Amino acid sequence: MTESLGSEGGQIASEVTGLTMVAEEVVAAPPELVWDLVADVTRVGGWSPECVRAAWIVEPGRAQPGARFIGHNRLPSGFEYEVTCVVTEADRPGAFAWVVLDDSGDLAHPSSSWRYRIDPLPSGGSRVKHRFTQGPGASYLRAAAEKAPDRAAELIAARLDALRANMSATLRAMRAAAESSHATARSQDLS
Repeated sequence: MTESLGSEGGQIASEVTGLTMVAEEVVAAPPELVWDLVADVTRVGGWSPECVRAAWIVEPGRAQPGARFIGHNRLPSGFEYEVTCVVTEADRPGAFAWVVLDDSGDLAHPSSSWRYRIDPLPSGGSRVKHRFTQGPGASYLRAAAEKAPDRAAELIAARLDALRANMSATLRAMRAAAESSHATARSQDLS
């Protein structure tokens, strides 16, 4: 961000909107297997320090554009909240994405957007990029920054640090699950 934060809510909103964090991990498993794992939102609670569980709203839920799920999040402070998410991209094996709706429910103005990009590697493995983008809709971060404009830069920096740590931890745990599953499948193929 190149502009300094002002005390005006509009300035803070423009500073929060578009904040992006990207985490990346190389996984020794094929993209199809990795995609199947990341697109199964019910598994995220086993990997993420923040999103402790997720469930499809309509069963049988599956990763397809328009499908909705609820994410249950827990912050280190103990604060818990639920968000409604809508799948926006389900392109096996290359990408899986969703938006988090704010209270307006407007898909064009989500609270945030999340995306996994899975690229094949010559080794047979995958490069996984996990991307988060804030806004343009309402969010807890925006509300907190607007409520305490003198601390907005600190709040934003803390959220970016938490995202970096949590997204990296999620990818590491997902990598371990994918590589374990891949190793099991390979050993069964050799039997």
